Amino acid sequence: MNVRRSATVLAAVAMLGAATPAAAAPSPSPSQAFPSALYGDKDPKFDGVWRQSLALLAQDTVGVKPAAKSVEWLVRQQCADGSFASYRPDPTTACDARTMLDTNATSAAVQALAALGGHDAVTDKAVSWLKSVQNKDGGWGYAPGGASDTNSTSVVIGALAAVGEKPEQVEKGGKSPYDALLKLALGCDGDGAGAFAFQPDKKGELAANADATAAGVLGALGKGMVVKPGAAAKGETCEKPGTPERAAANGADYLTKTLTKDDGHLTSALAGSKPQPDYGNTADAVVALAARGDTAQAEKSLRWLEKNAATWAAQSGPAAYAQLILAAHATGTNPRDFGGTDLVKQLNATGPAPQSAEKTAAAEEKKSDSGSDFFGVWWYVGVCLIAGIGIGFLFSISNGRRKQQP
Repeated sequence: MNVRRSATVLAAVAMLGAATPAAAAPSPSPSQAFPSALYGDKDPKFDGVWRQSLALLAQDTVGVKPAAKSVEWLVRQQCADGSFASYRPDPTTACDARTMLDTNATSAAVQALAALGGHDAVTDKAVSWLKSVQNKDGGWGYAPGGASDTNSTSVVIGALAAVGEKPEQVEKGGKSPYDALLKLALGCDGDGAGAFAFQPDKKGELAANADATAAGVLGALGKGMVVKPGAAAKGETCEKPGTPERAAANGADYLTKTLTKDDGHLTSALAGSKPQPDYGNTADAVVALAARGDTAQAEKSLRWLEKNAATWAAQSGPAAYAQLILAAHATGTNPRDFGGTDLVKQLNATGPAPQSAEKTAAAEEKKSDSGSDFFGVWWYVGVCLIAGIGIGFLFSISNGRRKQQP
């Protein structure tokens, strides 16, 4: 998620800069303090709304009520037309032609605010804007007018689903988001069989992209960033991706094979450097596989993250913690004991103290305990002590388990 976001943000900046030299949003000066309501302490120029949305969404998912000022900060980032930019240093200044609008940030904000509730006017306006910039092929690019890509189209699908829209009915020129995704799905022959491409290359060819595939599986399933463990899926071989469900199955098969080859994690590499573990995209792959019910590989990759992702998350900040929390939630496990780390506590520490973190910790454990854990790792222990004055119950729960920031 975050690796892809970094690359596409830079691509969007380049595209906008080529068309209108003054299009890029201004960056805060080094001496300017970032808003106290914002999660994370790194420059939010390209990801302020994105990481704030993921942080709030993850908190809500585990039953933590975010700080009111952090929610208000996100709401105030919205432009008058309903869109969100990647980051607006001064939200009192109206958005104009120089504002770098961002379909991904808009969609993430919709998912977070829809989950929190009470922001229908904001989310309705944002969804209306997303519909207004839908491409003729049914998909979306990172920036309005940009060529459709798998990741952007999929995160918009998640936003549509979050507000109760049916993505298949959101059409432009008779094409839905699923039509766009199917055009970006590889067939079953050659390298990358079953995967999704990010975009066609200059020759119109599709190349497998693991990050895009994780996003594409979720999009094809009509899911957003928050999912529950899916019913166990049957092992399937690759077949022509004629439907979204078929494309999702093919994509999940590609992810499983790729993760297996790399000892349970995805890798990425900059030009001229050795491949390195890609923690964020591995977490996204876990969510995608769990959503479809491909539980065996999701479990293996989850365990790898538990053992190896702590340093990455600490260095990367709130969006990284959020991705791991969402992966834990997707697999029905406990993010408060993630390889010995309390992900919720770590996320909360990157921004304003939430309104009810302590009270909701127990509620989340009860939620995890009552939920379906397809890994069979959780257990329930009940001790009934009858002393003539009442009955007590003791519940305990076991450990469980969203593109490096730009």
